[in-house]
Amino acid sequence: MAEMIRNRRVMKKAQEEVRQVFNKKGKVDEAGISDLKYLKSVVKETLRLHPSAPLLLPRESSEKCVINGYEIPKKTRIIVNAWTIGRDPKYWTEPESFMPERFVDSNIDFKGNNFEYIPFGAGRRICPGISYGVLNIELPLAFLLYHFDWKLPYGLKHEDLDMTELFGVSVRRKDHLSVIPIAYDLSCVKN
Repeated sequence: MAEMIRNRRVMKKAQEEVRQVFNKKGKVDEAGISDLKYLKSVVKETLRLHPSAPLLLPRESSEKCVINGYEIPKKTRIIVNAWTIGRDPKYWTEPESFMPERFVDSNIDFKGNNFEYIPFGAGRRICPGISYGVLNIELPLAFLLYHFDWKLPYGLKHEDLDMTELFGVSVRRKDHLSVIPIAYDLSCVKN
């Protein structure tokens, strides 16, 4: 939500899509979520820039191997830094920029097949709750975008929103997001 507040163009485009898909129903439901291509791209881009678990669960090498020229001895514990991979300029154009369009019409998904994008891990130890987790982001986000317009309080500027993160087992914004919801007028929606 913070990235969309900061990037008004993205917010507007996501809201237009959500409202176009759900206006006839007058409510958001799970059945229409699959039609929200841009919103899904927003979620993917958010998890690329801000994975909730920056360090994946440790792995242990079962045998000696070489990865990118580094010799990894047998029984070595390896921790993959998903946060850094998601910001690597070798894989991403303008890696520090929030650009959901990079995922529109892209084959990159959450399944861990693309190692430049692994917010849920990869391989045999990939998070088993991906579908549940993603739906628990997409559905409430669609609800918030459908029913409300959003603005920053106290004359704060969108571009000045501080995105500094606090790192630990999980990552979160240093400062809580404070926004003012403005109810979307459903009476102006034509059936």
